[in-house]
Amino acid sequence: MARFKRSEVQPHEDYGFFGPGSVVWKVWSYPTAPTVGFQRASVVEELDPPLVAAVHGTQGIYQRARTRYDRTLRYFAMVAFAGSREVSKAADILVKVHSKAIGELPYGGGTYDANDPASQLWIQLTGWHSILYAYEKYGPGKLTAREEKEYWEACALAAELQTCSPDDVPRTRDGIRAYFAQMRPRLSASPIARQAMNHLLRTELVLPPVPLWAKPVSLAVAKAQRIATIATMPRWMREMAGIRQSRLLDLLIVPVMKVSFALAHLNPEVELRLLGLLSPSTVPVVAPIKLGIPPRKEEVLTPAEARARYGYAKPAEAHLEFRARQSARVFGDGKAPSDQGLIESQDVLGPLA
Repeated sequence: MARFKRSEVQPHEDYGFFGPGSVVWKVWSYPTAPTVGFQRASVVEELDPPLVAAVHGTQGIYQRARTRYDRTLRYFAMVAFAGSREVSKAADILVKVHSKAIGELPYGGGTYDANDPASQLWIQLTGWHSILYAYEKYGPGKLTAREEKEYWEACALAAELQTCSPDDVPRTRDGIRAYFAQMRPRLSASPIARQAMNHLLRTELVLPPVPLWAKPVSLAVAKAQRIATIATMPRWMREMAGIRQSRLLDLLIVPVMKVSFALAHLNPEVELRLLGLLSPSTVPVVAPIKLGIPPRKEEVLTPAEARARYGYAKPAEAHLEFRARQSARVFGDGKAPSDQGLIESQDVLGPLA
């Protein structure tokens, strides 16, 4: 397992936007979140034509699969657990990162922009829904009605860190279902979507290198997670994407994953070591919560309060001049977009290589 030292864990500045006792900490701190939940979100997202065009255009998931997984998971974890200043800075720099993901749609005409509010809403809802779905299927089970209401209110709060509007976030399970039903006719399993989905289901690509003797175990773990993730996807979605898996496997994987996750969750330090295998950069974000290390200030802020305190603009209004220059480079001059946002993001989201 990855190296981990309790003595090196640093406290967060504050509780961020949720804090102890919140349903977000309850759901997102369970080991289903960084594994099946996160993988499901990444795979399902690719059915949205503008989003998969952005993913395909940057080629990040293919050229640096492990670091892309690591950086993206770190950001998701920061939103749930990190201090308000750190999260606000990450949300701000992410707008500059996404400014690189613009271009012409490869199918059907038009353009794509990763900062587009509709794409950001799709990412937000597929992410939060997938994390909850995996928790319910392979973890402790369904939330209470009160907890679920709090969960979707928290999802709307977290949407303030994206370029989408929190007003567009449904606040109930029925509302989430209605959103996905509305999106279904717009989804497409294009060749690049199928390529991306199958690539993202290859868990072995994000696992660290292991000695020869350990490879069978590593491959078995990767295979189990792939089966578990596919088992969470509805049949119509699998058929659209050409992903096949028997109903028997769907059933058999449930007790295997339930027991595995429950055992991992018994010991926080073991859980952190296992997390370090998937995403080393996420461990410092989650460790203070797992180990019960209080922040320097025991307070919870809202994103609006954090922006006012630290001087950040709303994501939808951030870096407009820089985004305009990126657009001019791509659509006006026919050049590749600048990597400036990616380069600047390394201090916040982790190294690119």
